[in-house]
Amino acid sequence: MKFQKFINQHLNQITLATAILIGVGFAGKLIGSNIIYTVSFIIASVISAVPIMMRAFSALRFKTISIELLVSIAVIGAFLIGEYNESAIVTFLFLFGTFLEDKTLAKTRHAIKDLTEMAPTTADVVQDDGSTEETDVDFVDVGDVVLVKTGAQVPVDGEIVSGSGHLNEASINGESKLAAKTTGDPVYAGTMLDNGTVQIRATKVGDDTTFGKIVELVEDAQDTKSPAEKFIDKFATYYTPAVLVIALLVGLIFQDFRLAITVLVLGCPGALVIGAPVSNVAGIGNGAKNGVLIKGGDVMNTLSKVDTIVFDKTGTLTESKTAVTHFKNSSDNDDVLAYAAAVEKQSDHPLAKAVVSYAKTHGSDFEQLEVTANDTIKGRGISAQVNGQGVLIGNRQLMTDHQIELTATQSSDLQAIQHQGSSSVIIAIAGKVQAIIGISDVIRPGVKESLQLLKKAGVKKTVMLTGDNQLTAQSVAGQLGIDEVHAELMPEDKVNFVKDFQKSGHTVAFVGDGINDSPSLATADIGIAMGSGTDVAVETSDVVLMSSGFDELVHAFGLARKTVLNTKENIVIAVGTVAFLLLGLLVGVIYMASGMFVHEASILVVIFNAMRLIKFRIKTPKLDSDQLSATEVKLS
Repeated sequence: MKFQKFINQHLNQITLATAILIGVGFAGKLIGSNIIYTVSFIIASVISAVPIMMRAFSALRFKTISIELLVSIAVIGAFLIGEYNESAIVTFLFLFGTFLEDKTLAKTRHAIKDLTEMAPTTADVVQDDGSTEETDVDFVDVGDVVLVKTGAQVPVDGEIVSGSGHLNEASINGESKLAAKTTGDPVYAGTMLDNGTVQIRATKVGDDTTFGKIVELVEDAQDTKSPAEKFIDKFATYYTPAVLVIALLVGLIFQDFRLAITVLVLGCPGALVIGAPVSNVAGIGNGAKNGVLIKGGDVMNTLSKVDTIVFDKTGTLTESKTAVTHFKNSSDNDDVLAYAAAVEKQSDHPLAKAVVSYAKTHGSDFEQLEVTANDTIKGRGISAQVNGQGVLIGNRQLMTDHQIELTATQSSDLQAIQHQGSSSVIIAIAGKVQAIIGISDVIRPGVKESLQLLKKAGVKKTVMLTGDNQLTAQSVAGQLGIDEVHAELMPEDKVNFVKDFQKSGHTVAFVGDGINDSPSLATADIGIAMGSGTDVAVETSDVVLMSSGFDELVHAFGLARKTVLNTKENIVIAVGTVAFLLLGLLVGVIYMASGMFVHEASILVVIFNAMRLIKFRIKTPKLDSDQLSATEVKLS
């Protein structure tokens, strides 16, 4: 055991010593010294064969016929017939190839290594007397308050209880833009505080943090094999023993021992075995670096075949908030918006929040207005007194209940707003309608352009399934160019639609964010969760878009197809190499040493081919002015 450990620790030195001895051997031949030539190659053969044979023996203990076993038999054979130069060169090329493979494979795992190295290790926990104590993150508890200063790493998921600053959240969502954070805002472990000082109350610690789950998901994903990997693993189980049998038959039939051991070397399936896994690792690593968590090679393969994408609406196509899209002021009263905001700021209703937010962005001074007699009327709206004037804010039925009529123009404006799928809020002051506000879901930036790119990439059908009303659903779908819309659905109805698409022969991806989406995420061939969604949705899904951006969705589809294509390329390269070597053997231009050289070169070729995936990015075309104007939300 100690000897094996010593050999493994000094493998690079053994490879270097072998190279030097081979050089000395050739130098001896040049000066006419057969003793130097022979002794140098014998020593080189012995010391370089030891680690290879040790690996072969270890594999045999687990009843596995490995590549190392084929090489070991070939080297022993070459040694026995006096071909010391062949045995030394073959073992050196094998060891040197292994060294290069390890180095290049490390680069394909670079994104994952970066993730694990970014994990926080300590936290400054605030004590009862206000002092701080540096504590290992494993000993920080939920509810503890930690201090984070400028340039430091956030050690926990939590909520800022004091202070403010700008955080670099690239490790979580892939976005390089700094995020402004203040009291009450959520923060995540693994992010960096670029400036400011904050105290954070921990809500999740250790492996339960968002960052911890990212690392776990990606590491698990890299261990999950694609169909190509599973097939190759099964194929190699029979292929390697078959090569051994074929070499034995060749030796017996042709009575050519040298030819038999050459077959062993040429038949090594190194490039074939490594081709699919290295593509898988590189593709998943690229996704992790760009905010897309793909949970394994099997998911990658299925995602590349998706032709139908089903979307939830709220929180997926739209943000989880509403905004004012129309403001129709039919009076000369410039304080209408201020009066409405003063009343609505006392409500937690999403429509009320939209009105208040709109008023703030338009500089409306409503904070000083005095609101009294505020009364919420169920199913109607709000009645209140603002600076002594009666104010009604609500739907048309509220106006009818108070005998307030809309003019023909106001009625037309109301119908136009409702026809576009927007919720309407009517504002009446002193018994007269003053303004009508239209409030709609906020569509995520870039969704329309991303859907167009997905269509160009081969997605045949886009579908929206929502629990919202039909008018609103049709409005959102119309703006985004979605092919099919189904509204007013319960979670089980969404599942049934997904199953119907699958029965029709479609490979379906479902994109959602909420607990109610989890059944559909689990039912679809590929479940895609928004990173801003619930833990249940993220756990149930196959793919997670960490910053919830649709550019990540486009990248995920492009990456999946590129990764599968890359895997196929590597398989072709591997099979083509074996065919080339066998043909070369038949025509007499390939021998044992040259065959090992080509074999090791083919392994490096498939690795370098896979490494191209690390830098893969979808080329997003720039939008022209017409496209940009089409995506703008105009207020009238």
